Amino acid sequence: MKDAPMPMPTLADMPLPPFDRLPKAILFDWDNTLITNWRCIHASINAALAAFGLPQWTLEESYGRVRRSLRDSFPEIFGQDWEKARDIFYAHFKAHHLDYMDVLPGAEAMLRDLAGRGIRLGVVSNKNGSFLRAEAEALGWTGLFDALIGATDASADKPDPAPVALALAPSAIPAGPDVWFIGDADVDMEIAHRTGCVPILVGATPHVGEGLDRFPPAIWLDGCAAISSLVQRIGDTISCDTGTEG
Repeated sequence: MKDAPMPMPTLADMPLPPFDRLPKAILFDWDNTLITNWRCIHASINAALAAFGLPQWTLEESYGRVRRSLRDSFPEIFGQDWEKARDIFYAHFKAHHLDYMDVLPGAEAMLRDLAGRGIRLGVVSNKNGSFLRAEAEALGWTGLFDALIGATDASADKPDPAPVALALAPSAIPAGPDVWFIGDADVDMEIAHRTGCVPILVGATPHVGEGLDRFPPAIWLDGCAAISSLVQRIGDTISCDTGTEG
């Protein structure tokens, strides 16, 4: 088990490409990227495990095992009873998720700055889409995003490319080097690689397995403020290169 990924580029040693221009669009993961309600996810998973007499997970185990969507992961955990376990999880989560939702430092200021620069924003999450959109609405963030795509909204879930295409559809911006995908987990880096987007790892979520070795980020940032600093740095460089004021 790996507690952290191998050393990776950070803002201090940022290479130029692909950071020599601002992105046209940025797609974000949701949990542990913009907000956190992992306490509720963790408690809901344990409620389902307890109902079937299975050992409870630690919080770190939840981080490692709940990277994929429920429809992909629960059949492996609960076998033929996975739909019953799903219903227990969702009932617990629905009752509590808005009570255990914390905005990560700098997230709202970052989102509003990016939108103000004309960068199109979207979310691709493996959280159930209805829960995702309820949380965005509760925060007053819905209008900042072109699309909020959660589990089961597309034909397949992250890391399949399908939700990226759905999230970019309103802007008609194609997936590729003009789109950043920002998230905290290897599944986020994998979907970025699979769609040709720029993979940006953020935060300090514990990582399990070899996912980040197979799908490394272009850069690793410690939080939302660092994302804002990266965008500001690129914008300042562009202004200096073109001789414009900004």
